Amino acid sequence: RYEKREDFAVVMQPFFRNTLLPLDSNGKPDLSFFAADCFHFSLRGYAEMAMALWNNMLEPVGEKQTYNNFTHDRSKLKCPNPEKPFLSTPRNSGFRSSDLVLEKTEPSVPYWAVIVAALAGVLVGSL
Repeated sequence: RYEKREDFAVVMQPFFRNTLLPLDSNGKPDLSFFAADCFHFSLRGYAEMAMALWNNMLEPVGEKQTYNNFTHDRSKLKCPNPEKPFLSTPRNSGFRSSDLVLEKTEPSVPYWAVIVAALAGVLVGSL
């Protein structure tokens, strides 16, 4: 829809696609990344996600990192450079609008499986 526009772009930022649960030194989930409900992120978790999103926006399309390693290392934060001072889009990443092929992918989990899992979770939680 927007691929021919020069003043607007929509770019998928896949930094969370292959992220694994952060572990502590004992190999157990590191709860410092999560809020008290163990579902939402804590301030530390949101900081990690914000850094991963920022880095993804600066990486060229087709070369974006698809995971977050939860290192809590501020030196991994990327900065724009003189060669590429802008956020990366298909157009400025070397894709011309005619060369950009958007492939349609099937979801890896059928929609009904999500509904069944949600209902099972509610049932187990209520028991």
